[in-house]
Amino acid sequence: MPIHHRSKGYHGGAAAYVAGRPGYPPEAGTWLSEVLRLGPGRKALEVGAGTGKFIPTLRQTGCGIIALEPIAEMREQLVHAFPDVTALAGSADAIPLPDASVDAVVCAQAFHWFATRQAVAEMRRVLVPGGVLGLIWNGRDEDVPWVAALSDITNRYEGDTPRYRTGAWRHAFPAPGLAFIGERHVRNSHVGTAEDVVLKRTLSVSFVAGLPADERAEVEREVRALIARTPELAGGKQVAFPYMTSMHAYRRI
Repeated sequence: MPIHHRSKGYHGGAAAYVAGRPGYPPEAGTWLSEVLRLGPGRKALEVGAGTGKFIPTLRQTGCGIIALEPIAEMREQLVHAFPDVTALAGSADAIPLPDASVDAVVCAQAFHWFATRQAVAEMRRVLVPGGVLGLIWNGRDEDVPWVAALSDITNRYEGDTPRYRTGAWRHAFPAPGLAFIGERHVRNSHVGTAEDVVLKRTLSVSFVAGLPADERAEVEREVRALIARTPELAGGKQVAFPYMTSMHAYRRI
C-alpha cells in the first residue's frame, strides 16, 4: 500500500511530532490489560508506531513489543528513544511477521491512514486465535471554544487527508474473522505551555507540516494570534489541551 501523499509532512516533521503530541491517559493501560489481555509473556505489535508515543503505555503491561513504521524519519526517532524495542520497516498490508505470531495488534493514532480491508485482513493474519486488534485515538475536545477555533484554522488545509474525526475508518468493518468487542471513551489532556501543546501540536499535523513554507508560516501566525487573544492560553502559563481518548477492540475468531 503506498503511503498517502498527505503523510509526507511526517518526513520533515518527526521532531515536532514528538514534542507536540499528547500522551495517553491511565485508562489506556487498563484497556490494554483488561481488553487486549496484554501482560508479561505476551507480545504486542504496534502498527504505524510513529516516533513511539504509545510505547510507554504498552510497556506498563510488561508485554513484549514490536513496532512497525513505514516512515524512516519517524522510525529513527523511535529507535533513538527506545533502542530495546524491535522496530521494523513495513506497512499495514504487508507485515513482515509469520501467521499467528502476536497476541495483540495495536494502532495508536494511526489506523485512519491505512483503514482498508486488506490491511485489516493482514493484521488479523498475524494475530493468534483469540488475539485482539485494538485501535486508539486522542481526539480534540471541540466543545471547548478555543479548541474549536484552532480546528477552524487547521481544517482549511486538510484536503483529502485521512482523519479519525471523519469516521471514514469505520468502513473497514465489519471484517471477516474479527468480532467487535466494545469501545471506551475517556477524557485526556496534554499539559504544557501553549507553545508546546497548542503551537507545536498544530505544526505536527501531517498536512500542516507538509505545507509550503509561506503557508506554514501563515498557520503559525494565526495560531500565535489565537494564543495571544485567549486568556486561558496567553502569558506563557501552563495550559491543558483537552482531548477525548477513544478505544475500539476486535477479537480474532
